[in-house]
Amino acid sequence: MRATVFSSGSNSPIECLVILSADTGAVVVDLEIMEEMDEEAVALRAALRTALAAAGDPARAEQQRRYLKSAMEMYGVGVPQTRRIAQATAASYPALWRDAASWEAVLRRVWDAAERREERFAVLAIIRSKHSAPHANRLESLDLYEHLLRSGAWWDLVDETSHAVGLVVLAHPGAAARMRAWATDVDLWVRRSAIICQLQHKERTDLSLLGDVIEANQGDVEFFIRKAIGWALRDYARTDGPWVRAFVENHPGLSPLSRREALKHL
Repeated sequence: MRATVFSSGSNSPIECLVILSADTGAVVVDLEIMEEMDEEAVALRAALRTALAAAGDPARAEQQRRYLKSAMEMYGVGVPQTRRIAQATAASYPALWRDAASWEAVLRRVWDAAERREERFAVLAIIRSKHSAPHANRLESLDLYEHLLRSGAWWDLVDETSHAVGLVVLAHPGAAARMRAWATDVDLWVRRSAIICQLQHKERTDLSLLGDVIEANQGDVEFFIRKAIGWALRDYARTDGPWVRAFVENHPGLSPLSRREALKHL
């Protein structure tokens, strides 16, 4: 509900939105600040689109779209350049990244309103950037990442999102329970993320979690799951080859593809 309040030491009224919560009680949000954030979010989205369009290559866009089997149109901008554009654009709107609520709301807004695929890559680039450092590994950020996984629903976006999921898994041992739940989700992309979220974690890999999410999916016939299992094991084999070899030997239910990928460099 809306309300008019007076700030401490001032007789000037402030128009506010009062959000009632059973957990936190009443939270008062300055509507003027909210409106400014909305305007900046719209400006950020417009700036991203302008920069991506300027850097785009229509011929490359069609090639990329066919390769990715993307229903979304594309600008024809490569991933490295998209990252540079996203990070430079985000730097022009520092107020949007100062608190976790604004950070998440803006990223959801840009993602959901995306008209071309690179706009979603740009969101993921911002998550990887220094602008997201205070928020990206929060346990609460898994809600955002799950939304990106379910709505992205293809390997390119899911695999990049899974890097962000991995930041949370590293920072919060309690996130393992969420990953075990994801490993049995009906959505194959959520399951894939649970399997590959520990890529490049090396000696910090939670082996119990890795084993559990693979075991939950070893009988899955879906290509993107079988490939993910092999990828996760192959990646960890660089850290502990004997562990991976023993795991494969002890799990005869692994698909030939998963086994082959896991042992590729052993």
